[in-house]
Amino acid sequence: MFKKRQILWSVGLGLFLLFSLVIINNEAIQGVVHQGPEIYEQIKLLSEVFTMIRDNYVEPVDAKKLIYGACEGMVSKLDPFSQFMDPAAHEMMKSETEGEFGGLGIRIAIREGILTVVTPLPRTPAYELGILPGDKIMKIEGKDTKDITISDAVKLLRGKPGTKVVISILREGARDLLDFTMTRAVIKIESVPNSEMLTDKIGYIELSEFSKDTSQELDKAWKKLEKQGMESLILDLRYNPGGLLTTAVEICKNFIGDRKLIVYTRGRTEEQVIKFFAENRAKHEKIPLVILVNKGSASGSEIVAGCIQDWKRGIILGEKTFGKASVQSLMPLSDGSGLRLTTAKYYTPSGRSIHDVGITPDIVVEVAAETMAKLMKQREKIYGLPEEAEKEREKEKEKIKDPQIERAKEILVAQQRFSDTEKGVEEILEGAEEGAEEEKEK
Repeated sequence: MFKKRQILWSVGLGLFLLFSLVIINNEAIQGVVHQGPEIYEQIKLLSEVFTMIRDNYVEPVDAKKLIYGACEGMVSKLDPFSQFMDPAAHEMMKSETEGEFGGLGIRIAIREGILTVVTPLPRTPAYELGILPGDKIMKIEGKDTKDITISDAVKLLRGKPGTKVVISILREGARDLLDFTMTRAVIKIESVPNSEMLTDKIGYIELSEFSKDTSQELDKAWKKLEKQGMESLILDLRYNPGGLLTTAVEICKNFIGDRKLIVYTRGRTEEQVIKFFAENRAKHEKIPLVILVNKGSASGSEIVAGCIQDWKRGIILGEKTFGKASVQSLMPLSDGSGLRLTTAKYYTPSGRSIHDVGITPDIVVEVAAETMAKLMKQREKIYGLPEEAEKEREKEKEKIKDPQIERAKEILVAQQRFSDTEKGVEEILEGAEEGAEEEKEK
């Protein structure tokens, strides 16, 4: 009787899985039919394992948990970048890609084993309610945060804009926990965290990611620096993990024109061969340019660096990049979960595939990990500190120079001097020719 019931369950689940494929995607079932009886046997094996676990495991199990686990296992066999996401993770992925989400507006970290506020962000619920840098988040919705991971904390803190969440804070000098009931709001992720003039002529812009608003943020920063006299630019893509392929293409269009090829993708089918071209004229086609990269520069950052390098439009400086040249498509599933699946690889204009290889800079300038950590801490923006604490923090900062930025500045200064010399020589030659003409006329 047990065996008969088990067989019926296996067959039923197998039919359910096949029927699900039909509902979700007709192409999927066509693929099953095309591969013949072999695939049916494999799906049967999956259903047998599910049934045996459900009926015989020592404790009752959640069927959905098993199905999700099977999906995660399947996708994990593909590559490090493909991912099955439950509905909550899928929603979070969409919000991050779009550059905004429902949250509180705080940067958090684990410090000495405790979930700690690094800084509240300006014009956010956390900032307006007076959350301070260094505040320790001991509870979220009454749940102890001991041993919590950053990703789990983010899941609890984020949510639909307008909903509330209670966090319990331990503040330095206070004996009791402080409870804050906070209303989540749309938090915009800043793509351009830093933009400034490094000299009277050299501008600096840092891009932290490629989201849907990055191009507009870059334009805004550019106009600000242009008004301050920018004649050359250092574009910092260090630790930029990428983002939207189309946004990376838009960034390239600032510097590359003449309808030149920027990047192309290639997958298993002809439809996945997609070429992206520049416009007739670039916005900033002549400004001297140095792009900073390192091992944290990936995907979209490598598209920009590879394009600029192939067309010799600027100088790539720093350390070898990460080497992620694959395109992930976000595919929604029927229950709200999603699939982040590698569907193509991209290639630079010259046809280079940099997947697992990375981009080697034109000029290699390596920075020790300890130095880079100090530099990142030095550049970190902290908001909401009292004036005295801010002054104290500035005093305590270990002022060190960034070797990669310093080298980039040297290059741009040399280019400017050479350009000025070239102009001077041209003027002298023009003057000499005019003088010779005048002598002939005499």
